Amino acid sequence: MARKSSIDKLPPEIRDALHALLRDPAVSQLEATKRVNALLEAEEHDIRVSKSAVNRYSQRMEEIGKKMRQSREIAEMWIGKLGNQPQGQVGKLLNEFTRTMAFETALHMSEGEEPVPPKLLKELSLSIKHLEEAASVNEKREREIRRQMAEEAATAVDEAAKKQGLSADSVAQIKAQILGIA
Repeated sequence: MARKSSIDKLPPEIRDALHALLRDPAVSQLEATKRVNALLEAEEHDIRVSKSAVNRYSQRMEEIGKKMRQSREIAEMWIGKLGNQPQGQVGKLLNEFTRTMAFETALHMSEGEEPVPPKLLKELSLSIKHLEEAASVNEKREREIRRQMAEEAATAVDEAAKKQGLSADSVAQIKAQILGIA
């Protein structure tokens, strides 16, 4: 089992101070390490952090921040694009995001040295099941909407064609094409 990082062992208020120091571009990681160790010493804690631990933590937090920014940008782009589209498209997008997150979570968990808790596996399985059910419902709904639209279009063509004096055979052919029968 992997050892717990010295950063993870910090008291919450000192970890918050480290976060603030790491966000400040005027403070180097070396300076942040010195300040955190000074806080730990002042509060008479036994632990200290190394500059390599602070560097690893900073890199990990930067990677998480980068992923969050990317996710936000992608979501904004797609929601902006699909904002005036049928609701089903947004639902498909959200399903795909959730499916991707579930996959990444499962992959990350499988890379760890600790076994995956059965309860977590069950919850992940249920999430995937619900996603698939939602996708199936969305697909059925979309097919029904298309069918209704085709029927409405066929009825409109039928009425317009009769007004224009088209033959019954011509009208039947056009309706068949619209309904996907021909």
